[in-house]
Amino acid sequence: MRINRTTQILAASVLGLALAGAGVAGPALADDDPGNGNGIDVSVKIEPTTTPGQVSMTVADNTGVSLQENGSNATARQFVGTLPTVTVSDTRRPEDIPAGDFWAVVGQSSQFTATDNPSATIGPQYLGWKPRLLTDSTTGAVAAGEPVSSVISDGTGAPTEGLKGQELLVSTANSADEIGTWQVNADLALRTPVDVAAGEYHSTLTLSLFNQS
Repeated sequence: MRINRTTQILAASVLGLALAGAGVAGPALADDDPGNGNGIDVSVKIEPTTTPGQVSMTVADNTGVSLQENGSNATARQFVGTLPTVTVSDTRRPEDIPAGDFWAVVGQSSQFTATDNPSATIGPQYLGWKPRLLTDSTTGAVAAGEPVSSVISDGTGAPTEGLKGQELLVSTANSADEIGTWQVNADLALRTPVDVAAGEYHSTLTLSLFNQS
C-alpha cells in the first residue's frame, strides 16, 4: 500500500542517520555528484514572444502649426500651413485580417478663439485642407482623402464644408490588399471674411484612427 511504502522509506532514512551517527557500518549512500552517473540531457527551445500585429497612428513631433497669411484677395483673407507628417502602420499578417476589414484617419477642427478676446471666434468651417500621401501605395489600395475647402471657396471646386465635421485624411477600403507603413500630411488653408477681427487665434485639429471589419 502507498501509506506503508511511504512509512518504510521514512523509517529507513531515520534509521540510516541514527546508524551513521553511532559509527555502525550501514548501506552505502549514493554519490551526490551527477557526473559519476548516467546523465540525461534535458533541453527546451523557447521562442521569442511575438506581439500581435495592429494598426497604429503616430504624429511627428511638433510645436503646433502656425498659419501664415498668403493668397488673400478681395473676397477672403487666407492663412496657410502644413499638417505635421502622420504615419500609419499596419503590422498584421494577411491571414489575421478579417474579411472586409478597413481603416481610416479622419480630422476635425475645433472653433478658433482669440487669445485676448474669447468672444472673437472663427468657425471650423473656415479651415480646409488638401491631404497628400507621401508614401507610394504599392497597390493603390491606400489613398489620401479628397480636398475640402473653406466655406469661402478656394476656387478649386472642392466641397466648401471646411473641417467642422470629420473629414478623411487617408484610408484603405480593404486592409488585406496592402500591409505596411504610410506617411501623409496636408496643406491647410484658413479662409476668412476680409473683415475678420484682428487677433491671435487658436484651434485644435483632432486626428482619429478608425479600424473596423
